[in-house]
Amino acid sequence: MTPTALRATAITAIGTLVLPTLASAQNLFYILGLVNQFLNALIGLFITLAIIVFFWGLIMYLTSDGEDKSKGLNRMLMGIVTIFVMVSIWGIIALLQATFKTTSVTPIVPKGIPINTQVR
Repeated sequence: MTPTALRATAITAIGTLVLPTLASAQNLFYILGLVNQFLNALIGLFITLAIIVFFWGLIMYLTSDGEDKSKGLNRMLMGIVTIFVMVSIWGIIALLQATFKTTSVTPIVPKGIPINTQVR
C-alpha cells in the first residue's frame, strides 16, 4: 500500500469513527467536552509511554554492555526528562487555575440579548 493510500485510509477510518459523534452533538460545548476527555486520556497515555520507555532503557542498561549500555542510559534519561516535562506542565496548569480561580468547569459565556418570542 502506498503512503498516499495509507493516509487516505487512515483519514477515512478516523472520519468514520468521529463524524457520528459530531453529528449527534447538541452544541459546541458538547464537542469541546469530548475533545477535553480525549486529550485527558492522551495525557495519561503519554505519561504511561514515558514510564515504559524509562523502564525499557533500564532493562537495556542492566542486560547489556558497551554501546547498548549507553543507549539504555540515554533512553532512561529521555524517559525521565519526558516525565518531568509532562508532570511540570500539568502542575503549572493547576497552579494557574488556582491562582486565577478558574477551577470551575462551567464556561464563562456572555449572556445573549433576550428576545421576546410571544406575539401580542
